[in-house]
Amino acid sequence: MENSEHIQLSSGKRTMIFLCLVVSGIASSILSTAMTTALPNVVDYFGISTSVGQWITSGYSLAMGMIMPFTAFLITRFPTKKLYLTGIGGFILGLLISIFAGNFALMMVGRVLQACGNGILMTAAQVIILTVYPVEKKGTMMGTYGLATTAAPVVAPTIAGLMIDAFGWKSIFYVALAIMAVSFVISSFVFEDVLELQEKKFDVVSFVESIIAFGGITLGIGNISSFGLISVEGGLPLLTGAVVCVFFVMRQCGLDKPFLDVKILANRNYAVSVIASMVLYLVMMGSSVMMPLYVQSVMGYSAVVSGLVTLPGSLATAIVSPFAGRLYDRMGIKKIFVLGAAALIVSNVGMYFLTLDTPLWTAAALNVIRNISIGSLMMPLLTWGTSNVRPEKVADASSLLTSLRTIAGSIGSAVFVGIMTAVSAASAETWGDGALMHGMNISFLWMAAGAVVLFLIAVFAVREK
Repeated sequence: MENSEHIQLSSGKRTMIFLCLVVSGIASSILSTAMTTALPNVVDYFGISTSVGQWITSGYSLAMGMIMPFTAFLITRFPTKKLYLTGIGGFILGLLISIFAGNFALMMVGRVLQACGNGILMTAAQVIILTVYPVEKKGTMMGTYGLATTAAPVVAPTIAGLMIDAFGWKSIFYVALAIMAVSFVISSFVFEDVLELQEKKFDVVSFVESIIAFGGITLGIGNISSFGLISVEGGLPLLTGAVVCVFFVMRQCGLDKPFLDVKILANRNYAVSVIASMVLYLVMMGSSVMMPLYVQSVMGYSAVVSGLVTLPGSLATAIVSPFAGRLYDRMGIKKIFVLGAAALIVSNVGMYFLTLDTPLWTAAALNVIRNISIGSLMMPLLTWGTSNVRPEKVADASSLLTSLRTIAGSIGSAVFVGIMTAVSAASAETWGDGALMHGMNISFLWMAAGAVVLFLIAVFAVREK
């Protein structure tokens, strides 16, 4: 199937489908992070507290985490074209609801619809690319697609800031709506049913278990930084999610045609790619949250300066991602993985040695090194992992890996901010004004430890075919 399907599509048709995937991928990915910049405006507009308002981003992540396992079932059960257009349609409906929402609850309904649409589009796009392109081109095409889905969310807050100042916070939704409408029209003409369907029954119990498991874990982790681990808001959803996750895995292992085939984790190389992707996301999301905190809370600069400090790193990710795909096609995963992990160690150790007197460009340069590392590893790890499973299991492999790394990212955000806060509070008397800086240094030292784990996986656990 793998080699026959990409021959059936003409080169032009395949390119057009790929362009549609990239365009809709950029629009949907931007919306995952752009609203962080709009948070103060949304809070004022609806007259709500910041803790309620932050749900425009954390609620989006939560819905994404919950929909991902379900997309594996949808991809193998429904024709590609209908499913993809439904994903875009759901996203557009979510945008319209958010634009015209009269209260915050309705706005959140729109955000959840956007997240569900994004979950379907992202997983479907990865599976389509991995299916319709031959082995020697998979890395390059996934790298180019990764440019859309990894660089766009990183650049989005900076662009969103400029748009909000000029046109107001709803302009973010209007731009995404225009892009998605164009993508819907083009996709309806050029898309074809390129993925093979499987006879799967919809298992309601598995679906409910997956929602509680993935949703509970994501929600619990997200709440730990605000409420603590021993709390109803943080501990209870996390514990419930973890327990139900065990039941979910046991059920999937017992079914002839599982809702989400977790047994593919028995494939050694795929399992290594999943663990490595989780560690990478853990460190990546930690640093992406810590950098603005460093510039604004520790150094006392504005949000605009914060955006400018992180922008070179975002551009580095954008430039590196397609090249990383090409390098993967030529060299395989091992060399890229070792070099990328080493660069991640260097950047995080460098952040440990920053002081209040260190110029901002040093942090910006270290952030560039970090983003080059992340950009060179993210899509190659996914491509390598999924290339180790049978073609009919690619949808399960892509969904499972994306879900688990998203949860790991949530853990990273909560844990590293928690470390910074705890160390700062404990060292307030000793360090005085430098307590917050010391907390940030220690947080980055723990990120460096995570990067060392990634390096050890690269050196000792990765085996090329």
